[in-house]
Amino acid sequence: MPNENHFDYIIIGNGLAGLQLALKFISDDELKLKKVALIDPDDKNKNDKTWSFWEIQDGAWESIIEKSWKTALFNSKSKALTLPLEPYTYKSIRSIDFYKYAKSALKQSENIHFIKDSVVSIVETDSLLVQGKNNTYTTNHVFDSRIPDEYTTEISKYTLVQQHFKGWIIETDTPCFNPEAFTMMDYRFQHNNTTSFVYVLPISVNRALIEYTFFTPETVVESVYDDAIRSYIKNHLKINSYKVIETEAGNIPMTDFPFWKYNRQNVTKIGTGGGWVKGSTGYSFKHTEKNVRKIISNIKSGKQPSYKLFKRKYKFYDKIFLEVLKTNNKKGVWIFEQFYAKNSIPTMFRFLDEESTFTEDLHIMRALFSWDFISAFFRALFRRY
Repeated sequence: MPNENHFDYIIIGNGLAGLQLALKFISDDELKLKKVALIDPDDKNKNDKTWSFWEIQDGAWESIIEKSWKTALFNSKSKALTLPLEPYTYKSIRSIDFYKYAKSALKQSENIHFIKDSVVSIVETDSLLVQGKNNTYTTNHVFDSRIPDEYTTEISKYTLVQQHFKGWIIETDTPCFNPEAFTMMDYRFQHNNTTSFVYVLPISVNRALIEYTFFTPETVVESVYDDAIRSYIKNHLKINSYKVIETEAGNIPMTDFPFWKYNRQNVTKIGTGGGWVKGSTGYSFKHTEKNVRKIISNIKSGKQPSYKLFKRKYKFYDKIFLEVLKTNNKKGVWIFEQFYAKNSIPTMFRFLDEESTFTEDLHIMRALFSWDFISAFFRALFRRY
């Protein structure tokens, strides 16, 4: 009699990484018959974040893109840049639209099983035992999106800059926004000389996401975000009448913590818990798509799922950037001024996508050349990965 609680693969966490991985399983001719469980205590029925990314052509998510842009704006007290993005397009997806899309597609496969449970432990004996609060499951391999317990106890040995933010989605009675250009960073509204900025995604002429974001070692009280957004709307956008229809908030760890070291023979860490968030920017959507594609390729070729998911040079670049932000946080404004002012869009995006050439890397490093980067380079060089 078959064991109903045994699966070929178990995915812990129905977030971005878990759902993208499950979608790849059902779309692959060799793997679509594998029995896969997705275990999560949450139904994922709320809009809890907005994912944004860039790509050159139409991608896999066109049907759920909320808005896209061909032009970005960058502002600081010393620079005002208009950045044509071609051949790239910047795109945004609401998380609730992604969750609905993914769950609808996955529920059409009889080999995908959604289980509402919280995983307590994973025990590797003769078989891989996944212990939940409600039940026990067995599997051949686990993809685990939970942050390792060691993160809490060991993070002080590594560099951590927190990308924390709050955003308001507002609607106005009259046209107030230019939906053809989004604001990548506006540093004219810094908080106490920190790397903090306003990010604006205009969805239509009378609707926009306005977000206040920090790249700092420490967080702030919630009123700091709200006061900054309120001031930006009133004093910069000159909008007096509007309604807040939704809010979102989060804290993304930007760190050189070696999440990948917690991969084991039969357990692969994924998502934030696997170090899939880019340390220097916090971007994760396209990195997740790339890593999921690599995992599927590895499985089909008989390799460990986590085989060559990361390129060491980019981890080192991220480490240098994080060292600068941690030791001299206000330097972040200058860094991004140089980054956007002295490099072409294709060079920047290839670098952030971890697809740049060594020549392009050198060009970017020259643009950021300073004593802070030199000292950060040597600190990073002599610290372990």
